[in-house]
Amino acid sequence: MSYDAEEKKEVRLIIKWSTLGIFMLIFIIIGGMIGCPRYDVYRQNLQGKAELARATQNRQIRVQESQAKFEAAVYEKQADSTRAVGIHISNNIIGQSLKDNEAYLRWLWITDVAGANVDKTIVYIPTETNVPILEAMRMNKQDVTITMPEQK
Repeated sequence: MSYDAEEKKEVRLIIKWSTLGIFMLIFIIIGGMIGCPRYDVYRQNLQGKAELARATQNRQIRVQESQAKFEAAVYEKQADSTRAVGIHISNNIIGQSLKDNEAYLRWLWITDVAGANVDKTIVYIPTETNVPILEAMRMNKQDVTITMPEQK
């Protein structure tokens, strides 16, 4: 084989591969022109499904939160009712125990008056009519005379 024959063979091989490459490039471009709109439709379909799934999940979350709030309100109502019944029973017990216990009420009133201000030195104990017995003469030990200095 001569040098020309080998060169021609290489040129044919280059032309063959170049032609194949051009046909592949044209095929890819045509496939892209046909496939892009279909891919866009496919992508939008997937986006729609994802948005629907997200909306469904968000709705389920809101429903679960609402159910939790409802259950909490029911339990709080029961707790308040139970607390109110307990307070009512306690008030009845205290009221019945204080009904005919005048001495205890008097003692409670005296300790409250005496303990209200620690600086007090005198506690007036009321009589039957709740009027204190005053010691009007206790403070009057001697007469006090006030004199003014002479002015010059």
